Amino acid sequence: MPRQRAVPTLTTLCLQSLAQHMQSLWAKDYSDNYLDEYEFRFLVGPFNDLTCGLVQELLGLLGTSRRLSRAALHLLLLPHLQQLSLRPCPALANNALGHLIVLRCQGLSVLDLGGCGRLSPSVLVDLAEGLPRLSRLGLAHTQANVQVLSAVGSCCRHLRELDVSGCKKVTPRALRHLGYDPLARSPGCLTLRVLLARDLEHSEDGDMVAAVAFLLLALPHLEVLAHSALPDALRLLHTRQLDGTKDSEGFPSLKELAQSRGAAPKGHPLTLPLRQLEEVEEDALGIVHAVCPQAEEVSVWLGDSPGPSGLRELPDWECLSRVTLGCAGRHGRALAEVLPLAQGLGTFLRTLTLHGFICRDPLSLPTLLASCPGLQSFSAELEVPPDPHAHAEPPEEPPALPPVWATDLLPHGLHQLQSFSLTLAGPVPAAHRPALSSTLASLLCEAPQLQTLRLLAVPFPLDSVLEPALAGPALRELRELSLAESLVSAGAVWQLLGSDGPLQRLDLSRCPDIHRRDYDAFLQAVRKQRLDLDITWE
Repeated sequence: MPRQRAVPTLTTLCLQSLAQHMQSLWAKDYSDNYLDEYEFRFLVGPFNDLTCGLVQELLGLLGTSRRLSRAALHLLLLPHLQQLSLRPCPALANNALGHLIVLRCQGLSVLDLGGCGRLSPSVLVDLAEGLPRLSRLGLAHTQANVQVLSAVGSCCRHLRELDVSGCKKVTPRALRHLGYDPLARSPGCLTLRVLLARDLEHSEDGDMVAAVAFLLLALPHLEVLAHSALPDALRLLHTRQLDGTKDSEGFPSLKELAQSRGAAPKGHPLTLPLRQLEEVEEDALGIVHAVCPQAEEVSVWLGDSPGPSGLRELPDWECLSRVTLGCAGRHGRALAEVLPLAQGLGTFLRTLTLHGFICRDPLSLPTLLASCPGLQSFSAELEVPPDPHAHAEPPEEPPALPPVWATDLLPHGLHQLQSFSLTLAGPVPAAHRPALSSTLASLLCEAPQLQTLRLLAVPFPLDSVLEPALAGPALRELRELSLAESLVSAGAVWQLLGSDGPLQRLDLSRCPDIHRRDYDAFLQAVRKQRLDLDITWE
């Protein structure tokens, strides 16, 4: 299945040569003569003639190979640079570097400072004020505070995406500055569409809920707001209990903002353009659906027992195509409960992720998959109930010949499926194995576009499951395969290595039937045939 390593392009070879000699040649000269000089605004050197894309590619190559030094970074801070990420090298990001970025790279549209905790709030303010073209800004785990977000709200007029996750100094008042400038009495980042604000410092719940509700009303184009208080803020807006939310620091009240959005207490219902919703509890689905009817993606936490509306609310979302369901209760929920949802959304469902469901009926999994022929990604962590008669049965004897499983459990196929992941917790009763094995065999034969396959901790042999797909034209697009902790033999791996396809990553971690001698033989074959394949085993 893996292919031989492709011959690198001339551009790639040149960039690799530059990266290899950067420290010993170009960066050395700069370090010896100019590193501590900050009077000049621009550098005239060997990298000025590189296009923006090549400079960004060189920066990425240096960062991923851990060759990016302070001097090399200075050399590549060029006026025509449009994207810069310091996430791979946060230790290099100090206040002096922040000033250089403002001085030299005013054409930046994307700046990611995630993890750069050494940059002071005043420098972050200078960056927000001095880079007017920013459309995407990453400030996760930095010293961003109310002054920083005030500068962002006032100056970053083209900002579409902002990440302040993990910023412990971001308070509810700081968030409000993104939606409104109380000094200028004008709106803030009206173009903002994505705001990631996870894991902020805990404050008074009411203050944070009101602040999130303020942003939802003040930012008319907001499509994604990732914050744990979002469901409560939606509930607050739905109930219209907005009196008493007047802010003493010059911000308009929630009631004033709601009226500006055309939602009077007895007028039109308030709706928001949110496309993605996280951590919604099952009993709040009705409210969330009423306020966010255009949602395309939702993740829901389910209790031990269904609510009054429960999962039945989800198919009523006309635009819904990506669903994540997690069981937060102690006992889990039956996988069969997801079937009405899958049948209701049908061909519209593109992504389905399940956590903690119990597969009591082995046919519920193929029925679920067959109900969603338009799936592009499926991931499930399932529990299988123990067999109550297991202790009374004699141990099974291995069959003389490997079983031949049915491959017709998915009559319509999954022709758009690109990623499939299944994790099984606990031993699987003997009565469940034929149905689950046939389901997997059918899937592999009926998903011609499959690129990523993960069968994790599967406690029954997978050789016979893989055999039908390897014997036919299936799995020709597979690029990543993980069989970690599953039962697969060395013979099946050799069959994978001998078949045709673009496989690049193979994970055999903790597979009990794969031994060190097998792993060494696989690596030897990869080196001998110069295959573009990484194999993991431990």
